[in-house]
Amino acid sequence: MKIPLEGEVRKPSKTMAGVTPLTVVVEPRKCNHGTCVYCPGGEKVPQSYTDKSPAVMRALMLEFDPLEQVRVRLKAFRVMNHPTDKIELIILGGTFMQYPKEYRDSFIKACYDGLNGVNSKDLEEAKKINESAKHRMIGMCIENRPDNCSENEIGEMLNYGCTRVEIGIQMPDDELYRKTNRGHSVRDVVEASERLKSAGLKLGFHIMPGLPYSNEEKDLKLFKEVFDNPEYRPDQLKIYPCQVIDDSPLARIHQKINFKPYDTEKTQEILEKMTMMIPEYCRTMRVMREIPPDRLVSGITRIDIRRDVEKNLRNKGKVVQEIRMRELGFNKQYFKEIDSKVRLKVTEYEANNGKEFFLQFVNKDNILFGLLRLRFSNNGFMKELEGAAIVRELHTYGKALEIGEKGERGQHTGIGKKLMKEAERISKENGFGKIAIISGVGVREYFFNQGYILDGPYVSKTLI
Repeated sequence: MKIPLEGEVRKPSKTMAGVTPLTVVVEPRKCNHGTCVYCPGGEKVPQSYTDKSPAVMRALMLEFDPLEQVRVRLKAFRVMNHPTDKIELIILGGTFMQYPKEYRDSFIKACYDGLNGVNSKDLEEAKKINESAKHRMIGMCIENRPDNCSENEIGEMLNYGCTRVEIGIQMPDDELYRKTNRGHSVRDVVEASERLKSAGLKLGFHIMPGLPYSNEEKDLKLFKEVFDNPEYRPDQLKIYPCQVIDDSPLARIHQKINFKPYDTEKTQEILEKMTMMIPEYCRTMRVMREIPPDRLVSGITRIDIRRDVEKNLRNKGKVVQEIRMRELGFNKQYFKEIDSKVRLKVTEYEANNGKEFFLQFVNKDNILFGLLRLRFSNNGFMKELEGAAIVRELHTYGKALEIGEKGERGQHTGIGKKLMKEAERISKENGFGKIAIISGVGVREYFFNQGYILDGPYVSKTLI
């Protein structure tokens, strides 16, 4: 990698959303149910990944050692002049909760140790150290399957410090699940979504248009249902159009079943239609997998098609509600001067047998400066949440800043505290005597300074 010039931030978009994402990869392991027809990997690399994706290549080089993966990635971010004090750990590699508990526990502890720069005696000590460490874990994302989100499994994820769970739902249709050997049902998706949100976790869906035995009409209908039906309504999406990858079962049968993936033109058309369906409370995290062209038997080879989708929608003057296209950091390139005068906007909606309040600070152009997700739910199973409203996410946008660094707009300007005060007010007015927050270990200090106390895997406050 070419060394950046003094003061130059290499690949600035990586921290444009206000945090520094650090990806680690678990060792190879086959899923318990077998292999989905479109899925590669599982022998030398984790299931659903190839040995050519950057994160997997790095993990292979380091023999999947989590401690070394964290250290190497931190060093790379420092070289590229990115801040490394607010880290979101992203654990890739398939169904994390299907790995043996001993492996999971040691993997998570090693990740904390890598951030802390010291070897702790156990996971609890590692988390405690990280509360005030130089590199704080402000969030943790785990990839999982809907049928591995039991109450006990969610409790374990919370104990690790997890704040976000991504589950693959592809397209919510039992017939498609059966024909593609998905190994779970639509009911599993519905029940997992409710349990995850009621425990305070952010919920992400992996969506896969263009599956075998589907078509454009069906894809768009099912995608629309994801937001029309309150049993789904995720907070985030990753959209991965189906491709035929060389060591997947689909590579062996695609000609026999006459399957052809969407081409580039059709993929862009469908992605544009999907983007216009996404409501303001949902963020599209990623579009397209990083599958190298030499591993593709059939399907779109471009991994940057999202850029054309967004450009075309902007050129058409379309009003997109999806979060990422409205974020402060990503809009600086489109506005000579961004109006910093913001107003509070509160959206209420039903989801997963609960009531959601989506609070956001936006300006006159609907550019997003900060958001908060507040949930009222009577179906929780965590004892700490009895009679409590739960804040599932608090996020201020703009370029990531070091802890303590003064901001001009977005981060470190008081937006987060204002959102919390409003969440407390709404909760109290609705009869709640307690408010809890799912907090990354490295953010606890921020909430302690606002009168919150540690309460199991959460921080909480009594509302007087």
